[in-house]
Amino acid sequence: MWKKILAGLGVVVLLIAAAAAWLWSLIDTSQAATDVRTSQAGQIAYLQQSLAAQAGTNPRGRVLAVVTSTAFYPPAVVDGKIKKTGYELTELSRFYWVLLANGFAVDIASPQGGDAPRVLDDDDMAEFDYAFLNDATAMQKARNTIKLADVNPEDYQAIYFVGGKGAMYDLPQEPQIARLAQAMVAQQKLVVAVCHGPAALALLTNSDGTPWLTGKKVTGFTNAEELLLMSDAENRFSFLLQSKLEQQGALFAEGPRYLPNLVIDGQLITGQNPWSVWQLAEATVRALGVELLPRLASAEERTMQLLQTHQSQGLAAAQSQIELQLADGPLQRNLVVTMALVGAMAGEWTQSVSLLRLTQQIKNQQQMQQAQQ
Repeated sequence: MWKKILAGLGVVVLLIAAAAAWLWSLIDTSQAATDVRTSQAGQIAYLQQSLAAQAGTNPRGRVLAVVTSTAFYPPAVVDGKIKKTGYELTELSRFYWVLLANGFAVDIASPQGGDAPRVLDDDDMAEFDYAFLNDATAMQKARNTIKLADVNPEDYQAIYFVGGKGAMYDLPQEPQIARLAQAMVAQQKLVVAVCHGPAALALLTNSDGTPWLTGKKVTGFTNAEELLLMSDAENRFSFLLQSKLEQQGALFAEGPRYLPNLVIDGQLITGQNPWSVWQLAEATVRALGVELLPRLASAEERTMQLLQTHQSQGLAAAQSQIELQLADGPLQRNLVVTMALVGAMAGEWTQSVSLLRLTQQIKNQQQMQQAQQ
């Protein structure tokens, strides 16, 4: 009896070990070895246009990016650990470069002014983001944000509310945001927000006191996205963003979890999550009446396109697009593995296994591509 039990346990252990080895084999270690921390704007073809824009004296217009001043979760210390927050750098940097490359000047403001707290997620940072950190002009603006009370809305064609969990604490109650947003809306200027950025719009009202968002199509960080990675979000925040926007009468468009989603309703442009920033920035440029400067999609964007195909059309359709995507540039198979693990966390095992199979196919195609070079 005991021999059979031990034999059975041995088989289970071997299966788990084999599964772990297979999963580890899917990780792209060459991606981790690529160091983009020294990236400079002048080294990136697309951003060479932005350098010319910085030197120009007559930009096509000005856009105001608004970031949070909240640096810590309340309470700041939990179980002896300091809980930092702020705005997501990637949500500022990518928007900044797209607007600048297309001829617009970008200023940065915050409720308190000065050096606003930045969140740098190493897993998501890429060359554009490090180029921002290494750019003297960009960082001068980031370290010396304009105090919202000192902003004149007449100076700007659009206002952009950057996400990051810190935005949930100070942006909704900030009276200067109401002043600026109302002025922009009155003049038919653009109001743009991404991820947690729409929190800035959550409590805006019309002159009669009714919610400004009523009847407007909008998106933002969804309840599903929030609660999967922060199960106590309802206690950490005064509201869940999606729930609050819906309570205000907004027509909330919830896209698939952690995949890009862009919603445009007249002069209001919103993106669901950090992976929506590229689309959001380019939609802003188009809405400002400018033909976009051509830009090659990043490896992250191409991978997201593959994940969207997988979500909407299934594994076979996604697999059929791998070769075409690789012809345009690299893919981030570690991102696909991450999404598979996220699916497992949500109990979506079939989806998770399907994404791992997609990752295996990406690896196979990458190896074939390398062999042909």
